[in-house]
Amino acid sequence: MMRKRSNNPDEAEVQRMIASDADAPEATADQLAQAKPFTEAFPALAEAMRRNVGRPRSENAKVAVSLRLDQDVIEKFRATGPGWQSRMNSALREAAGLS
Repeated sequence: MMRKRSNNPDEAEVQRMIASDADAPEATADQLAQAKPFTEAFPALAEAMRRNVGRPRSENAKVAVSLRLDQDVIEKFRATGPGWQSRMNSALREAAGLS
């Protein structure tokens, strides 16, 4: 496989290290021609990975909203550190009589 020439000394060092690594030889044209996409080579694993992306589903899913609040209210909650949005949600639930 043809490599681009680079004047960057770091790139030359990287290419030298790649060429000297017997455990990771460069793929041949025949190997690349026989290569399959991951989803074709391992369909069950690909499907399992696709299903497990993101957070687990919550019984009480949250809803994203856009809301204008006074700056000092936001600053007060943010000042309490990580989890401030959950604490704000708890305060709103209590004010609405839901807790």
